[in-house]
Amino acid sequence: MKIEQKEVLGQYRDYLTIQILHNDMTVMVPVENADRAGLRRVVDADVVEEVLAVLRGHPTKMPKNWSRRYKHNRDKLKTGDIFEVAEVVRNLAVRYADKGLSTGEKQMFSKAKKILASELMYARNFSEEEATLFLENVLGDIHVEQVPAEAQEAASVV
Repeated sequence: MKIEQKEVLGQYRDYLTIQILHNDMTVMVPVENADRAGLRRVVDADVVEEVLAVLRGHPTKMPKNWSRRYKHNRDKLKTGDIFEVAEVVRNLAVRYADKGLSTGEKQMFSKAKKILASELMYARNFSEEEATLFLENVLGDIHVEQVPAEAQEAASVV
């Protein structure tokens, strides 16, 4: 949001004020600690195309056990890497369309989509609502294509 100078423990430092949209939190981080805290700039608009390519790509093989799958995806989200987040969103979207998700995975899917939408919001100059709708449209176009044909047919019969 901004960079401002604050006095803390008698020292003046420049702080980054960051609003984290997916959990509605505001954080202040000393500028000199930004790298150590894992902060990075919002991706450029051209990187968004690479992120969309990840979303449209084929799902990666995931552990069959839901707890291992959950841990695997959680670890990917923790990296903060936008491509890892996109991979989690893609894999969970495909699994959701194919077999459904556990309650924990549904929450993770929602959180991962919010993280990705907030990145898109800043990279593409979208409002929060426009970014969410854009992401949902991309996912709507791709997850059906990724689900095996027999699963699509079974879903259409029900």
